[in-house]
Amino acid sequence: MSEIDERHPAITPRRVKFDWTGTPLHWIPDEPVATHFINVLHLLLPAGERWFVHVYKQTLPLVEDDERLYREVKGFMGQEAVHAYSHQGVLDRQMLAQGLDPRPLTDRIEWMFKRILGDRCPVPLVSRRRWLVFRIGIIAAIEHYTAALGQWILDARALDDAGADPTMMDLLRWHGAEEVEHRSVAFDVYEHVAGRYWLRFIAFFVGVLAMPLMVYAGAAYLCRADPALKGVRPRIRDYRRAVRRGLFPSNRFMVAAARAYLRRDYHPSAECSTQRALDYLAVSPAARAAGYAARPGT
Repeated sequence: MSEIDERHPAITPRRVKFDWTGTPLHWIPDEPVATHFINVLHLLLPAGERWFVHVYKQTLPLVEDDERLYREVKGFMGQEAVHAYSHQGVLDRQMLAQGLDPRPLTDRIEWMFKRILGDRCPVPLVSRRRWLVFRIGIIAAIEHYTAALGQWILDARALDDAGADPTMMDLLRWHGAEEVEHRSVAFDVYEHVAGRYWLRFIAFFVGVLAMPLMVYAGAAYLCRADPALKGVRPRIRDYRRAVRRGLFPSNRFMVAAARAYLRRDYHPSAECSTQRALDYLAVSPAARAAGYAARPGT
């Protein structure tokens, strides 16, 4: 067996599909609030990952001089497009079909990515090139967290012990595995087009500082819109209970991930495990159904 290249694994989209007809709205049994904390991902990811692809279409000419990086960016874009489509399916065929309408909030999220993070910088006098580089830095920061969370979900046995729906877990773990697999691409793109530490530092805080607020706001909306919860609002103790049970990553986990990214010698290849990701992709029901079981990562 050849040794895995942690920095440059093969990156190819897996055209997976998921059937949501048997997945309950509260897919972690007896844990509706914890379910909705994780469901915030489905609100953010379709618009966010379509935005990644949009930005990287503009980035491709900047990496044409590096054939391998160019090829990895194309693979990255393909994987992110499938991620966006797959999470959109949860919104359309799992939530909406069971009486929870996410569209008022997802419309606002779409607006944010198109207008605030669109092609025209909201700050006057910032050139289009500088704004593109800054957005590339934001994507690199976000991708660090998606890889860390991908590793977390691969190892989150407490969710299985709690009886979490297997189809939803396969979606989350397939996605998490691919985030681990392509974790170096966004950072390598940033280093190729800019490489300045101070800009990486600023872009990190712009990209992830609002994450806790978005998670809470998204969970609050889902709880309020959930017909079974009758307007229940998530509380801090609900979050802490989910963390204690191992159903959600802790603040300590998120801070440790931030400290890792802000090291000057940071590189994503030193974080997470490509082998762990490929091990899951080899047994993922969705990946196997799509014909990738025999050749994970190729």
